[in-house]
Parts: sequence; structure tokens; C-alpha cells
Amino acid sequence: MLLTVLRRRLLAEALGTALLLAVVIGSGVMGQRLAGGNVAVALLANTLATIAGLYVLIELFGPVSGAHFNPAVSLVLCVRGALPRAALMPYVVAQLLGAAAGAWVAHAMFGLDVLQWSHHVRAGPGQWIAEGVATFGLVLVVLRATASRAAAMVAAWIGAAYWFTSSTSFANPAAVFGRMLSDTFAGIAPASAPGFVIAEFAGAAAAVVAHRLLTRPLPADSSVTPAHSNRNAHG
Repeated sequence: MLLTVLRRRLLAEALGTALLLAVVIGSGVMGQRLAGGNVAVALLANTLATIAGLYVLIELFGPVSGAHFNPAVSLVLCVRGALPRAALMPYVVAQLLGAAAGAWVAHAMFGLDVLQWSHHVRAGPGQWIAEGVATFGLVLVVLRATASRAAAMVAAWIGAAYWFTSSTSFANPAAVFGRMLSDTFAGIAPASAPGFVIAEFAGAAAAVVAHRLLTRPLPADSSVTPAHSNRNAHG
């Protein structure tokens, strides 16, 4: 019984991650083809498709597997006890396999070579900081959002981070892996991948610390409470 449940969850993680990468890469290809060389228009198309796709996928697969689609999220939830340790590596493997499959499906849909390596260099401190910030926000949303609002909040954060970060917000080691296999608008060169992944896990760790600080109970004799603060702020 437990093995059957785990298999179902792994299938959900693999399918969800595959469809997410198909959305990200496919919309990047379509946007670039239709934008006539206007990178802003291509990025806008890529962003809108990702927001919509991510929201639907979280709603669809969340009840089955939690809809992580992201090794950094799975690791954080494992550390917090929300995901069994024995399930962590199977989750990560399913996510990576799904990411690769999603890239290949996107290529096939647009008549591209299915097997590719990206030549899109994304490197430098600015991009690494951006990935840390994007992942920090994503994990903080995952940890603090209510179940009924998580899908919308995650999708909204990623959509915003597409535009305010210099890296266009991968925020996901599985996405890095899948996009590494795509020499398209959304791709990332293999040599650039380690810096992104390290930054993403660092951002996830920082989010865990921030969440703990935000939820730590105030001292019993503290004279400042959220209610007092609210009254003071409004006179």
C-alpha cells in the first residue's frame, strides 16, 4: 500500500515537472518566434505562460504529491518533516527525469532536434544573487502560504521574479537541469548550471531561517504584539 502511494506521488512529480518544463521551454520558443526579435515581448509571453501553467499544475498535482517539482523545495520539506526522508531521493530523481522529458517534448513539438545542449551562458555574481533571491522568495511562500492560496502565490512570485531578477528566476535545480538540455530562449549552458544550483540551495536555506525567525514566539513579557503594533501604526 505504501509503495503504491509513493509510486503515485512520484508519477505526479515526474509528470508535473515535465509539463512545467514543456511550458517554460515551449512558450520561450513560441514567444521568440512571434516577437520579431523583441526580447521583452518574448519574455512577457514566456512569463504569462509560466504563471498560468504553474498555477494549474500545482492545483492539479498538489493533492497527490504536494506539487514540489523542485529538489530545493523537496529538501526543505524533508528537513521540516513534511516529506519522509526515504522519499526525498525518489522525488528528486522523478523531478530530474521529468525535467529532461519536458525539454525533449517541447523540442519535438516545435520540430527542433530533441537532444540538445544549451549554449546560453548565464553567469556572474548578479545572476547568482538573483537566483538566491528568487529561490528565497519561492521557499518562503511555500512555507508560509495557506494551502488554499499556495498555487496562486507561488505562480505570482515566479511571474514577478521573471522580471525583477537578472536571471529571470529559475529558482529550481530541476528547471536548471531541464533547461540545460535546451539550446533555446529558456536554456542555460551546462557550465553556468552549478552556480545557479548552489545559489538556489543557499536561497532555500535562508528562507528556512527567515521562516523560523518569523514564527518564533515572542517573549511572554514582551510589550510589543502585532495587535499593539497595528494600533500604534494607525495612531
